Amino acid sequence: MLELTFCRATPADAEQLAELINSAYRGESSRQGWTTEADLLDGRRTDMADILDLIAGAGSMILLCRRQGDLLGSVHLQKVEQQVHIGMLAVRPTLQNQGIGKRLLAAAEIEARQEWQLQRFVMAVIPHRTELVAFYERRGYQRTGVIKVFPLHPALWQPKVSDLCLEILEKLF
Repeated sequence: MLELTFCRATPADAEQLAELINSAYRGESSRQGWTTEADLLDGRRTDMADILDLIAGAGSMILLCRRQGDLLGSVHLQKVEQQVHIGMLAVRPTLQNQGIGKRLLAAAEIEARQEWQLQRFVMAVIPHRTELVAFYERRGYQRTGVIKVFPLHPALWQPKVSDLCLEILEKLF
């Protein structure tokens, strides 16, 4: 089993985080893993300014996953009212399917429960990505049937398909 460490991101991590997240979600590099959105969206998932805002935001943290100092993955956690929103779970594409994402998500849930003492976790997932929905269901997340409009952000990304939307998944502890 890989020896992994988990810690919170600082502003010094922002550039490397943006590169990791973009490589896991978009473009040709993302096709090396199984979590790619490259067939659904063009452009980038995030940028350095967005990451810096998330790190500095109230009730917000990005948890990093490292092995011997090397950044392998990350996940964003945001406290919103009485729930924790989980987003941008990313693992380096060449290291996906080795259990890193499972361990990172579990560590994030523990960190968020300790920080905010909340028992409800939610995330928004593109339902087209059935393998990703199934991954989260195996981790205890349930489909809510709540569908939201996919956000527009033309400066970063452009949809390749017309029916993009987000479905809310939730997990109660």
